[in-house]
Amino acid sequence: MAQMASYKEHPFAEYIRILGKGKNGSRPLTEAEAFNAMNMILNGEVEPVQLGAFMMLMRVKEETPEEVAGFVRATRHWIQLPDNAPGVDLDWSSYAGKRRHLPWFILSTLLLAQNGITVFMHGASGHTNGRIYTRDVLSDLGIAPSRSLEEACERLRTDHFAYLDIAYLCPKLHEIIELRPLMGLRSPVHTIARSINPFNAPYVMQGIFHPGYRPVHQEAAQLLGDANVAVIKGEGGEIECNPDSPCLVQRVHAGQLEEEEWPALFERRHVKGDTLDTNRLAQVWRGDVDDEYGSAATVSTAAIALQLMGKAENREAALALANRMWEQRVRDKYVIAA
Repeated sequence: MAQMASYKEHPFAEYIRILGKGKNGSRPLTEAEAFNAMNMILNGEVEPVQLGAFMMLMRVKEETPEEVAGFVRATRHWIQLPDNAPGVDLDWSSYAGKRRHLPWFILSTLLLAQNGITVFMHGASGHTNGRIYTRDVLSDLGIAPSRSLEEACERLRTDHFAYLDIAYLCPKLHEIIELRPLMGLRSPVHTIARSINPFNAPYVMQGIFHPGYRPVHQEAAQLLGDANVAVIKGEGGEIECNPDSPCLVQRVHAGQLEEEEWPALFERRHVKGDTLDTNRLAQVWRGDVDDEYGSAATVSTAAIALQLMGKAENREAALALANRMWEQRVRDKYVIAA
């Protein structure tokens, strides 16, 4: 008599089944299920084929705020800060890279840091062809990216600014991001990484490329209890205000959802340059070169952060404050070579 087959199902199979049971049988994960699934992923308890299936099922259906919140909670739980970690004022993510315009937002963060605002920036590099990434641009400006959380903490204490690549912050998330050339698609990790805020900064800036993800980030932040978050459709997907276009700022302010549109600063669009020469960032910072678009992008991006942090009551006051900071910047700081 033939015996019935018996096998032990892998614990992670439950989460793949929830997502992939078909048009009528599948559903999103609850926040608790998302937490458990990501916890298994970060602890190396998932087979590669399971990880690929899970990420692509998530990509097809797209993440819900509850799923993002669960994934982020698990990631925050996994990241262990040093005991003497300093306080951070502003969390700033940089995962998209730039291909059409220079990354003027880097000058925005340095401007804020020069004015005593402690900014922690985290990001990824090199996962998409044809883009320039923050890590490499910082090196061009004479700022060595950190290579550990301990080193980042020291930079935050001395310079009010530190950049740490996700490869050092959370290696497993880095591995998943690096699957993009293999899969041909981004994964939910790009959404998760932008939201991890590992130092639990009271203010968070997030940039997205696809407008549909703005409310997902906003609502996930509310679920996570992040009281003050600004989400914008940034230039190229980075946290950068394009001064040639209106910018919708969707915020979590004191735990409540709100939004405000910042008008374009110019009536006519600027002509984009043929090449991206990162030396121009240093030249504009020093004042050797006048770049109307770049200066406006730098100032308006910083202004969004200043308003978020309560440094200015409204958009006009924030822009005026950011302009004063820009005019009074220490021009020989951060830059060691043209």
